Amino acid sequence: MSILKKYRIPILLFLFFETVALALWLTSGNVFYFFNFTYIGFFIALGNILYIQQYPHARIVVQFAVGTYMLVYLGIFNQENMQIEGFWYYLFSGVFQAAVIHYAVAKIFGPLFFGRGWCGYACWTAMILDLLPYKIPNEPRKEKLGWIRYGVFALSLLFVGALFIFEVPNLEGIMVWSFIIGNVLYYAVGIALAFAFKDNRAFCKYICPITIFLKPASYYALIRVKVNEEKCIDCGKCRRVCPMNVDMLDNSRRRLNGTECILCNECVKACPTGALEL
Repeated sequence: MSILKKYRIPILLFLFFETVALALWLTSGNVFYFFNFTYIGFFIALGNILYIQQYPHARIVVQFAVGTYMLVYLGIFNQENMQIEGFWYYLFSGVFQAAVIHYAVAKIFGPLFFGRGWCGYACWTAMILDLLPYKIPNEPRKEKLGWIRYGVFALSLLFVGALFIFEVPNLEGIMVWSFIIGNVLYYAVGIALAFAFKDNRAFCKYICPITIFLKPASYYALIRVKVNEEKCIDCGKCRRVCPMNVDMLDNSRRRLNGTECILCNECVKACPTGALEL
């Protein structure tokens, strides 16, 4: 196998983020965007390289490198709300920066390229949840609870909309505190659900409002796990280890929970015949 073919995914991912970095720098004149997206692209590509090299903690390295950067540096030190409330705030303010750019790249248009890979490698909520003991769901997915995410999505929009409608003062300060309080609530709810449902990713499946943005584009994702049906022995190991309950044995875009794949590669590692690959 050639080096280029072996490392094509990390190369493509790095080039994607580097293209975004250069485009934003050149169009805005702000060099921060260049360093920001170069940093993110570098570590996401590095994580994929470490995975290819069979380093056991490859994804964790990336999750903490990118997740803590977004949470601590951008969110707390720079006081930019990178949660969905921040997206609505900057959007309503008519300012194309911070959370608006982040959402456009990572969660609205980016998924056309890498699906829900951001959830698997860069989410600061999931980086903590993935450390919990229930990496493999022990119970069937509770599909009926999926409506909750739409409620959270609507509440976030109504919350920020009300702040603008009633002209509440000190909106920037409110956004900072909503970011801090929101993350505390996300972690608390996420950890509680993980233990209640014995599923680390229960929060992602039922509560996270970001999936409303992710699902449509992820359906058309360029990078996705596919099965070689000639090699597959239908042992079911890939289904059992998938944290998002995706049916990897169906190559169609309509496969069960197809837009939920976070590109964690657990199914690829578990396959005894090498039938699965990105």
